[in-house]
Amino acid sequence: MSTAKTNQTLTSSTPVGIAPAPGAPAWVLPSRPEPLLLQPTNTALVVVDMQNAYATLGGYVDTAGFDISGAQGTIAGIARCVEAARRAGVLVVFLQNGWDARYVEAGGPGSPNWYKSNALKTMRAQPELAGRFLAKGGWDYELVDALQPGPQDIVVPKPRYSGFFNSALDSTLRARGIRNLVFTGIATNVCVESTLRDAFHLEYFAVMLADATHQLGSAEIQASTVYNVETFFGWVSSIDAFCTTLAAG
Repeated sequence: MSTAKTNQTLTSSTPVGIAPAPGAPAWVLPSRPEPLLLQPTNTALVVVDMQNAYATLGGYVDTAGFDISGAQGTIAGIARCVEAARRAGVLVVFLQNGWDARYVEAGGPGSPNWYKSNALKTMRAQPELAGRFLAKGGWDYELVDALQPGPQDIVVPKPRYSGFFNSALDSTLRARGIRNLVFTGIATNVCVESTLRDAFHLEYFAVMLADATHQLGSAEIQASTVYNVETFFGWVSSIDAFCTTLAAG
């Protein structure tokens, strides 16, 4: 008898999550490793860092040498999700990564962020770019034109990869009774995964729409984050499943 391990994720067809009160509206989102229960009043769509820095030619990521060729398709997919969420009465939260114009919030040489942030490293390597990347008030920091917040949406600034670190995200969500988070954005393997992992530890049910995210690196890196989320930290679904589920409800 073979004892080889297959590293397969355990799956089920039974929906999981927070059960709705009797008579309350609810959805069952097709997802892996099992369907996830969502409700309009306790669910938020989280749009992670869809800024010129990460998704536009000439932004920091493009200038630093990363491939952003998949970003335009990601933008279009997220726009579909945002419209579906707004129509269904689901809160939309935009996360926006960056620092003050003097980069005090970046931490300085005493912070690992000072050395690991590719935006900061690129500016140090090319002094003519100083002050250009991820500075609040600048073009690089701004959300892309196709994903602008509406009057009912919320924008939460963040100074690190995780949207929960040193930000108002957790208190903003808890004040509104949010327990389910639907993740989209860039980069799958950095800010999306970091925020989703923290969401898991803060007792949120987190689902990532895999085709509404884009990685920094190869396709294998995207697959790795999908595996991590599906197996250890949350659930994985798709744009079509999310939009169809909300429209049906």
